[in-house]
Amino acid sequence: MDLAALLLSMKLGAATVALLLPLALAAGRVLATRAFPGKGAVEALLALPLLLPPTVIGFYLLVAFGRGTAAGDAFEALTGATLAFSFHGLLLASVLVNVPFAVQPIQRAFEAIPPDLREAAACCGMGPWKAFLRVELPLAWPGIVSAVALVFAHTLGEFGVVLMVGGAIPGETRTASIAIYDRVQAFDDRGAAIMSATLLALSLAALAVVHGLAARRGGARRR
Repeated sequence: MDLAALLLSMKLGAATVALLLPLALAAGRVLATRAFPGKGAVEALLALPLLLPPTVIGFYLLVAFGRGTAAGDAFEALTGATLAFSFHGLLLASVLVNVPFAVQPIQRAFEAIPPDLREAAACCGMGPWKAFLRVELPLAWPGIVSAVALVFAHTLGEFGVVLMVGGAIPGETRTASIAIYDRVQAFDDRGAAIMSATLLALSLAALAVVHGLAARRGGARRR
């Protein structure tokens, strides 16, 4: 069991959730409550990581993060380190790849809120920010928790983007999925099986959370 790789994956998953969740909340609510020109194109663009092969996404991100690019040179000027083949680069790539897993559940949750509740909150004297915190956010929390579970589980299992952008640097970019691949390459079937079972258990737990919240939301609607 490569505990260091597993802990790095969990750190990456937690950091991805922390960075992506505020952005997904803002994007999901805007897409759910407003109509604007090009909305369909924006939704399609946000869903693009679901359709492209991970290696393709990883290749373009690796090119974008390399030296001689705006992102790569700016990061190196600020920190003195390279963006590609670093944890920070891996984290940025993880955020971009997980956008649809965060935005879509949150958008659906806000879409399920009846518009008259927002109107009632306004009639009660609540401003937009107060209504969001006290009315919309509590009603949308199942979708938010689903987004957190999906992003965390997907980050744990991501392989193609991680390998392309981060490589396999121990303690820096060598995640659990990379460690499993390395164990298989070394014919360590037992080690690969233990780590695979661990990721499987974590993924099943995340799916249980998502389906449990979906069932609860469906029961609440029927009542």
